[in-house]
Formats: sequence, C-alpha cells, structure tokens
Amino acid sequence: MATGGIGNLPRSTRRYTFALTPLADAMFQLLIFFMLTSNLTPYSLITLQSGPGSTPSATEERTNAQPQPATAQSAIWRIDNGGIVSNGQYFGFDRLLPLANALKAAGTPQVVLVSTPSAQVQDLAFVLEKLTAAGIGQIQIVSQVYEGEKR
Repeated sequence: MATGGIGNLPRSTRRYTFALTPLADAMFQLLIFFMLTSNLTPYSLITLQSGPGSTPSATEERTNAQPQPATAQSAIWRIDNGGIVSNGQYFGFDRLLPLANALKAAGTPQVVLVSTPSAQVQDLAFVLEKLTAAGIGQIQIVSQVYEGEKR
C-alpha cells in the first residue's frame, strides 16, 4: 500500500546560477564612463626639461659652468592662440617654418617660447615641431603670468 504524502517525494537539489549579464552591463558602463572622461591626446609624450639632461656629465657641466645671460643669439617668440609674436610682429602658424629656417640661417641657436594663457597645447606642440624640423635644438619654454593671476 502506498502511503501518499509530501514527505515521500524525492527532494530536488537547488542549483544556484551566476548571471553574467549585470556584470557585463556594469563593465560597459564603466568603459563608456572612462572613454568619455579620458583625454585622447597623448600630451604625456611631450618631454619637457627645465635644463640640461640629468646624465652625470651634464650635472658636472652644470655645476662647473657659470650662468650665462641671454645673448642676442636667442630669439623670443610669444605663442598666442593661432600664431606667434616675434619682435613685435604677429605671424600665423603658416609662416613658422620659413621663420625657423631664417633663424637657423642667421645662426640663432636658441629660441625662448613664452606661452600665453590664450595659447593651447596644440599650438605649443606645432611650434616645437616646426623648430625641430628647422634644426633648432635649444628651445626653452616659459609661461607668461600676469600680475594678480594665480599660478
């Protein structure tokens, strides 16, 4: 005789499954967030040094050498948004390579670039590229700070 009841039924084992859909959704949201907030321009590839290299021989030369004032052999270019100012004259970026070649032909070994607040990083990179293409290797970059402006 069969005795009926709930207690006699076979017990099924519970299976817990791990759903990957919420994890994938969260990962895509993080990916989109970081893509939208990151800088796509590799500004970190521009290496800037404040003086001679940090090799031991350069360090010895720096300690033994006397400071030299800026001579007439240095050109000073002020970088504005879309061009440069040299000797009080404004030149567009289309004139940079001829200007840099003229500096090289005149024997000017050094250019001091004064970056104004209106200058963009791309402007600075463009000027550096043209000076390097003309063969001018000594380039100093300074920032123009107006009186009362916070650094």
